Parts: sequence; structure tokens; C-alpha cells
Amino acid sequence: MWCTMWIQVVAIFLREAWSLDPGTNETTSVNSNSSYRLPDGHRYSAFNLGSDGNLTCSDKTWPETMFVIWTIQLKHKNCKISFSNDGQSRDSCNDGKSLRNTSSAQSYLHIPNFSANDIGDYVCESVYSGGNENYKIHVAITVPPDISAWLEHEDNKMVAVCKAERGNPAANISWSQTGNSTPVTKLNDSNGFFTVESRLTLPEGMDAKNLTCAIRHKLWDKENILEPKLKKGHPSTDWTGFLLRLCIPIVVMVIVVLVGFLVVAQKKLIMLRRCQQSDISLSKSPSTEDVEEVEPYASYVQRVNSIYNSSADFFT
Repeated sequence: MWCTMWIQVVAIFLREAWSLDPGTNETTSVNSNSSYRLPDGHRYSAFNLGSDGNLTCSDKTWPETMFVIWTIQLKHKNCKISFSNDGQSRDSCNDGKSLRNTSSAQSYLHIPNFSANDIGDYVCESVYSGGNENYKIHVAITVPPDISAWLEHEDNKMVAVCKAERGNPAANISWSQTGNSTPVTKLNDSNGFFTVESRLTLPEGMDAKNLTCAIRHKLWDKENILEPKLKKGHPSTDWTGFLLRLCIPIVVMVIVVLVGFLVVAQKKLIMLRRCQQSDISLSKSPSTEDVEEVEPYASYVQRVNSIYNSSADFFT
């Protein structure tokens, strides 16, 4: 009887102890943005950029569990987070990850503010009364891509380009009109992000005004529609800007030549006027000299006449 009572007391005590969270007691249920089991028995989970991620290892509750160990293999480091029923804990990650409990005392690994640095493989081991569970969870990130579309010239042909950069998973691209399109190029960078590009060669004489490309992604409720336009500032694709840049120096040169011509013409006109004034002055100066030369002769004749008249009077 006493043994039975002690067993019940110990069971109640253990239940209360295990219901305590080794990190923080959470009242929310365990969830993830996307999670499923892979064919090889492993798991896959993906979380949106900036969201909080939660990973579960077992559906056992803390009163049944003896210890939990998470071995985390990231791109830049490997670390471990663990907790046992004797109260011992270990955290070599030191990046905000922690073990928590739900309101139903189910253990989970909490990853705050999920980023590209949290991508990797999370291996968990849960030992409980009567067995153990081991799982490998590949954790990825879900990121909406940066999208763009434009027109460019290639081998004397107009090419429409539609691009979705640094997204995960990869986006899907389609065109509103059929044509000679190249296979979609998909690139995977070192951080696990995908860049998708589709190029459509337009038939000669085709009007690109009604051409659009549609980009679809897992995070979007509806597809994004883009209308390719000629890139601004590129000589091979923006003929207006090219002609403008070509005409400005020509106009400046014409203005400079005209100004120079006007300056030279004005100087020639001034010199011509001066020459005309000099010619007029020279043409008038001889008449003045003649008058000056005639005046002494007239005086002489007058004096001679006076003498002649005086002599005539004398002899008379």
C-alpha cells in the first residue's frame, strides 16, 4: 500500500517536472511553414525568411522522455542542443535556438527569425521509456524572388527577357505569346537560392506592346504579370537616348561654328566701315588744298591789278 502511494506521488512529481519547459513554456502548438516526409524516411521542412521555425523530433511528451539531442549541421558550423530528465542541458549553437515545450508538454526545437544561416540538416534523437526515435530533417528557406523583365537586341533580333532572382523554391515563368523561346535557365547559388531566366526571341515585325510574362511562386497568392520594356541608358536598346547623346555634341559644334562665324563677320564689317570712312576722308582732302593754293594766286592778281590801275592813273 505504501509502495503504491509513493509510486503515485513520484509519478505526479515527474509529470509536473516534465511539464516544465527546459527553455520557455509555450502555449502555442508546434508548426512549420512547410513540412513533409521524404521517400528515404527523412523529413523536409522549409520556413519563410524572417519567420520563426519549430521542429519536432517525437510526438512523445516530456513525462515519457528521458533526453533529447539535436545535432545541427549548418553551412558555417556544427553544434548541438540537448536536454535530459536530470536537468542537464547543453547548447553549443549560441544563436538563439532553444528547446521548448508546447502546452501539451511536447518538446520542439525553436528557431527564431529564420535566415539563410539556419539552412542545413537537423538530426534529432529522442529517448523515452520503451524506445527511441531518430530523424534527419533537411531544413530549407522559402524566399520570394526579385523579378524583372526587359527587351534587348541580340544578333539584330529583339529578345524579351523575364527573370526571377534569388528565390526558393525556384519560380515558374511563362509568356503570353508563343515564340522561339530558349529553355528556362535555373541557377542555384551557394546559399541555396534559385535564379530563373526565360528568353523569348520575337518574330520580325512583332509588336511587343502586348507581350507579357507571368511569374509564379509558392509564397504568392497570384502570379505577377510583367511587361518587358527597353532598358533605359543602354545604347543598343534605347535608340532615343543614343540619338540624343549623338545629337548634343553636333548641336554644340554647330552653335560654336555659328558664333565664330558671326564674330568674324562682325569684325570684317567693322573693318569695311573703317576703310570706307578712310576713303571718304581722302577723297575730300585735295579740294581743301586747292583752295589754299588758289588763294595766294588770287591775291597776286589783285595786287597786280591794283598796281596797274595806280600806274594808269599816274600817267593820266
